[in-house]
Amino acid sequence: MPHETPLIATIVVGLGLAFVFGTIAQRFRIPPLVGYLIAGVAVGPFTPGFVADQALATELAELGIILLMFGVGLHFSLQDLLSVRKIAVPGAVVQIAVATLMGLGLAWLMGWGIAAGLVFGLALSVASTVVLLRALQERRLMETDRGRIAVGWLIVEDLAMVLVLVLFPAIASLQGGAEGIPAFEPLAAQAGFGLAGIVVLTLVKIVVFIGLMLVVGRRVIPWILHYIAHTGSRELFRLAVLAIALCVAFGATKLFDVSLALGAFFAGMMLRESPLSARAAQESLPLRDAFAVLFFVSVGMMFDPMSVVREPWPLLATLAIIMLGKSLAAYLIVVVFRHPVATALTISASLSQIGEFSFILAELGVASQILPKEGRDLIMAGAILSIMLNPLMFAAATWLAPRLDPRREEPAVTAAVTEVIRTTELTDHTIVIGYGRVGALVGDALKQRQLPFLVAEVGESLLAKLKQSGIETVTGNAAQPEVFGATNPSRARHLVIAIPEAFEAGQIVQQARAANPDIRIIARAHADAEVDHLKGLGADVVIMGEREIARGMIEELERRVPDTAQQDRRPLAVGSVV
Repeated sequence: MPHETPLIATIVVGLGLAFVFGTIAQRFRIPPLVGYLIAGVAVGPFTPGFVADQALATELAELGIILLMFGVGLHFSLQDLLSVRKIAVPGAVVQIAVATLMGLGLAWLMGWGIAAGLVFGLALSVASTVVLLRALQERRLMETDRGRIAVGWLIVEDLAMVLVLVLFPAIASLQGGAEGIPAFEPLAAQAGFGLAGIVVLTLVKIVVFIGLMLVVGRRVIPWILHYIAHTGSRELFRLAVLAIALCVAFGATKLFDVSLALGAFFAGMMLRESPLSARAAQESLPLRDAFAVLFFVSVGMMFDPMSVVREPWPLLATLAIIMLGKSLAAYLIVVVFRHPVATALTISASLSQIGEFSFILAELGVASQILPKEGRDLIMAGAILSIMLNPLMFAAATWLAPRLDPRREEPAVTAAVTEVIRTTELTDHTIVIGYGRVGALVGDALKQRQLPFLVAEVGESLLAKLKQSGIETVTGNAAQPEVFGATNPSRARHLVIAIPEAFEAGQIVQQARAANPDIRIIARAHADAEVDHLKGLGADVVIMGEREIARGMIEELERRVPDTAQQDRRPLAVGSVV
């Protein structure tokens, strides 16, 4: 056995410390990602003790980005992407331009050249894929209009950065520093194409890739998954999902010069055509979360804590561009396009950080001797601090939404709406958490019996349908105390938790039992461990779908048994619902 195991050491120490610091952060009501970043600082080269392999950590983080964008694609249709193009395309382009000009201005004040200022400004203009998507998912905004706009905006930024990387030699020529770096020159440049030819060829490659995915991918990828599903092997199905995500992303990069994240996004979007897309998302979730954690660890490794002491004023100016200048530009753009204030604030908060492409541009700029090392340090420090402070931006947006537009009844930016939620006046009612397939059936039954009930939901499309039907709603994630409190649990008779997430369901059960010891709580689960978990927290009845299916099958068998065998037949049994 070899004693040098940098890959294993990086994964073990990175995930281990991320768990420790993430748990501590959660205990103090700080987002866990702050703990992940601190774990990266602890294993980075700027702090004493163990130093993880930074190159390996970065490559592992790329896997997290691929799986994350693949998962987003599984919930994002082509229609969703096209529906936000009128705001996402001009919005992203204008915001990139504004942020780049602000970065160029700061670089000029620090005495840098034009090329260095352009690289610096571009690095400050593009948001982190992982941070943006994680923020939307935590607040359950992915299925909302504002979430779709944010993702569409992100895709446009991704495409813009692909072009920036292609045009990097041209940017470098402004300072005369890129001629000797063939590793960064596109093949088109090496073949003798001019700048216009490089741009055209890149655009053609992107169009060909997207066309290939739309024409061939949307047929071949679902067919592969269906074929594997019919083999009956769960192991092969899980492997097929991962292979599709990774192979399409890697192939897109190598063959079409498209980023890994964009390739994975389109792979997921094509797989969405299959009825198996929900199962595919579930199978890829554990690896996606693990590698997303490694992304934050790898980012933390790049941060030199002493840079805050060495360059406080340039760092504050850099942070102001990222978190204030860029966010204000995005806010104004969305408002100009006549979208609600809550949507504008969501986009602003989502974009108030930088990440992966910023690191690539910073390293490229230093390697080509365009960007001074101080510029890279400012970009890295700005990224770390903006990621840490990003949750505060969402909190600020939540506070600002009702004050900037008090006439609207639309909830604040996050699903965890605070003071704008009004407590229902219903009593002796049923609270239904979630209005998906299960919750809708429960709601229909209650409506037919004319029993009072209300629904707690986060999906904007579902909320609109509920309001049209005259059903009272509470908007937000019911796991948040403010949202659940608005359902008036102390005066309710029943609580039906129809969401499939056992962890959130457990938090709701605890709050309900504390508010009303007599309330009857009915929840759902997918595994025996989830049943035990929810029962232990106070649920009265936990229904597991698999057991109910088995019960129905057994009842059908009992009805079909011949009458002559009734006396000798013992009743078939199945594990009872608890």
